[in-house]
Amino acid sequence: MNKNIDYTMKFEGNIEEKVTPEEIILKVYNALVEKGYNPINQLIGYLLSGDPTYITSHNNARSLVKKFERDELLEEILKKYLEGK
Repeated sequence: MNKNIDYTMKFEGNIEEKVTPEEIILKVYNALVEKGYNPINQLIGYLLSGDPTYITSHNNARSLVKKFERDELLEEILKKYLEGK
């Protein structure tokens, strides 16, 4: 480490990857499937109650799902559904 205090040191922290609600939903869905859960039931339980224990911690799914508000996730689901009609 440079002991010269006459210069400003630059700190670069971890840069978080930007993820979309769609990516989060798909990652959580896949994690639930991998663990043997019914992903639709589990996601509905989470979206209705806000209780994160409906989502497995496998593949960091529980942390991922909390990156967006539930209404944002629901909006993404509804938007994709209506686009398919």
